[in-house]
Amino acid sequence: STMTLMLDSAIRDWVLVPVVAVMFLMGLLKHHVARLVRGDTKGDLKGAQASQALTRAKLLRANANFLPSAAFRGRKHFFNGKDVGFFHGGPKEGGAPQNPLSSMQDPSMMMDMMKRNALLLPNLLLMPWVSHFFSGFVVGKIPFPLTQRFRGMLQRGVELQTLDVSYVSALSLYFLTLFGLRGVFSLILGQENAGDETKLMQQQMNPLAASPLGGGSGPAKMFQAAREDLELTHHTFALDDVEQRLINK
Repeated sequence: STMTLMLDSAIRDWVLVPVVAVMFLMGLLKHHVARLVRGDTKGDLKGAQASQALTRAKLLRANANFLPSAAFRGRKHFFNGKDVGFFHGGPKEGGAPQNPLSSMQDPSMMMDMMKRNALLLPNLLLMPWVSHFFSGFVVGKIPFPLTQRFRGMLQRGVELQTLDVSYVSALSLYFLTLFGLRGVFSLILGQENAGDETKLMQQQMNPLAASPLGGGSGPAKMFQAAREDLELTHHTFALDDVEQRLINK
């Protein structure tokens, strides 16, 4: 049988509210600090154009059958037209590096990496703070039943196997608010949340991902692959003879 608890209102006032409020204010602070430290960063226009062209070509291949033949040929000519297509002349004009690994030696990129790592520093301070002052507190309960697999995620710091899995400990609340406030920040700050924890961690694990071309192979090879994929795309307009097919049904 599971244990049912009656939570003291003082826990709400002195544990739940402070943890959520500090995490919320820290998220706002990191957003504005990130905008300040990135304010002097110059965007790579050519690299962004190349990245957008690759994305458009991918969407064109995926949705080719929803375009009339003339529209598909026109878009295909824009990318693959001999001597005039974007994928023929784009890499020569682009400013993206031919070897993304060489950009790791760029001092400005190293400085950007240090700035991103500095934005993750508050997490290293907040987690010991929550663990030291609020360890062992049960701060709330999920309003629906959960399986035992969620115990380790929701009850960190509370080692009670008889406690209902739906109860949430203070340390688990820290992790839930760390990633769960993304939706709230999207409403308040918009989609361009400079202090997004997920994006910061992804950029820390893969620094080249911040590059407009994603840190993959060189732009020339990427353009060549996209050009070949477009050439191999078989186009059949999905609405050809749609009237006759409708009548036959």
